[in-house]
Amino acid sequence: MQTVTLSLFRFQGLSRLWVLGQMAAARPGLTQLPGLQFFKLCGSGTGEGFTPRPNWAVWAILGVWRDPQAARAGLDGPGAFRRWRAHATEATTFHLQPLSVRGHWSGHQPFAEPPSPVTPPGLPLAALTRATIRPARALRFWQRVPDISARIGDDPNVRFKIGIGEVPLLHQVTFSIWPDAASMAAFARTGPHADAIRAVRTQGWFTEELYARFAVRGIEGTWHGAHPLAQTTTKEAA
Repeated sequence: MQTVTLSLFRFQGLSRLWVLGQMAAARPGLTQLPGLQFFKLCGSGTGEGFTPRPNWAVWAILGVWRDPQAARAGLDGPGAFRRWRAHATEATTFHLQPLSVRGHWSGHQPFAEPPSPVTPPGLPLAALTRATIRPARALRFWQRVPDISARIGDDPNVRFKIGIGEVPLLHQVTFSIWPDAASMAAFARTGPHADAIRAVRTQGWFTEELYARFAVRGIEGTWHGAHPLAQTTTKEAA
């Protein structure tokens, strides 16, 4: 069964310079990890996370693994994940099971949608969206974001949220965790988020987009000194 991991790391002091170098230095080793089928190194945003202003303290590695055993070996073994944890002041990893996916990421379909997806009972759900924004549409896109950020920040159902990205302003990823499919769908279909989705369709904001839903199978580590799902109101500061 394919396993997806999203690992977040918080850095302070000179380690912030170190991790900048890792955006290039970590790639060769990651390509050699057995069972790692797809990966992305990302920075993050400030505030609610869904902002164009970068947060130089928080960085992420998204990994798509052949199975849970490969993920466990890659996360625990020598390599980028261990080095990043050693330099970070805090780290957390979300273990995710793909349930549904639509679209592409860098020309690939990284997440394997099961033939008959069934949401495991009692597990929270995660939503991941990724888009490549047309440069000519970037200003309009980012004018919409404050309303969406405020809405998700006020939603009592969202358990965790962060915005990450490969290229500032143009390659954006949002990740959020919800208690169930109903609350996730209610946010997506109403208010500023729904208006933005309609604009995406009618005005062609994106050159590529991906929408995926996951079951959250496990969480390791802490965020802001506590279990990540306890951080429903904390805003990231650079």
